Amino acid sequence: MESQKTILVVVTRRIGDVLLTTPLIRSLRNAWPAAKIDVLVFSGTDGVLAGNPDINQIITVAQRPKKLEHLRLLMRLWRKYDIALSTLSSDRPTLYARVAAKYCLGEVDAGKKHQWKRWVLSKSVETDDINTHMVLMHLKLADLLGVSRCYEVVATWQDKHEVAVKELLPFDMDSQAYVVLHAHPMYVYKAWKREAWVELAEWLNVQGMRVVLTGGNSEVEIAEGRELLRLLSNNVVDLTGKLPLSGVAYLLSKARGYVGPDTVVTHMAAALGTPSVALFGPSNPVRWGPWPKSFTGNVNPYVLKGTQQVCNVVLLQGEGECVPCFEEGCDRRISSLSKCLQELPATKVIHALGRVMNS
Repeated sequence: MESQKTILVVVTRRIGDVLLTTPLIRSLRNAWPAAKIDVLVFSGTDGVLAGNPDINQIITVAQRPKKLEHLRLLMRLWRKYDIALSTLSSDRPTLYARVAAKYCLGEVDAGKKHQWKRWVLSKSVETDDINTHMVLMHLKLADLLGVSRCYEVVATWQDKHEVAVKELLPFDMDSQAYVVLHAHPMYVYKAWKREAWVELAEWLNVQGMRVVLTGGNSEVEIAEGRELLRLLSNNVVDLTGKLPLSGVAYLLSKARGYVGPDTVVTHMAAALGTPSVALFGPSNPVRWGPWPKSFTGNVNPYVLKGTQQVCNVVLLQGEGECVPCFEEGCDRRISSLSKCLQELPATKVIHALGRVMNS
């Protein structure tokens, strides 16, 4: 193929999914340095791509667009690209790829009812949502193009984000060791208990390390950050809701360590090489485990069961025969708690964090 190509990558899903397409995007950029590479994402998920040097333009669409908005998007995409790739197996992303380019590739679920997607796509790979990591699944699309794989998850920031972080911190981040704690995930079933976060933070304080809390800008997450701050010593800085994801990336890049649940910030910490402890309960670590910075093997970084360390990441799994159950909490809804995480003692997390920071 010629070097000056126009390429669209479709990843209209949650923000973590968007981040995990960056190895594919970098593979495309390495293969065609002069190509114009655009990415189509849901509104509100584009922040994780801010400053990414591999991307020319980010196109956003509402998660549930009105008919007129959807029609305008389809008209905007119509045959604009030489190549389009859908990193999702659902109907709409497949349609976007087909509309955007004659030569289109995508992931397709097994089964006869999905056969039409194989017909409309130029090439496809069968989705494996149990036994293949998301990074490796997406890189199969690079294989279809004959493009060499790049395994780097790309978390970036701009100069203005460095300035913003330094202005918010009451200490010099280059001389004071600090650990970032992301205590409240978007979905409750991924959450660890508040008392354990307090115990962990107080242990870090005794070690002479400052604690910085991060979180999203929802009312629930901001309220949780304030409650933790109330329970902790004055040595803690609460940045919940105060930074965009690109600012969080810079904060993580200088951190001595990180602890968080199965969330996009945990993936960012792992990608940046920060010594990290990822708290996993119901989630499948084979598919969703945070990809470590220096891991380049064409194999899944993690196995299904058990606590494990890979490079700069300790994936600490909750205990129980049912773990991982792949369900949304013990009551099978995103607002329910997961017993395996609620019963995870702080001592195990402290031990894992000490180990990975000193390895």
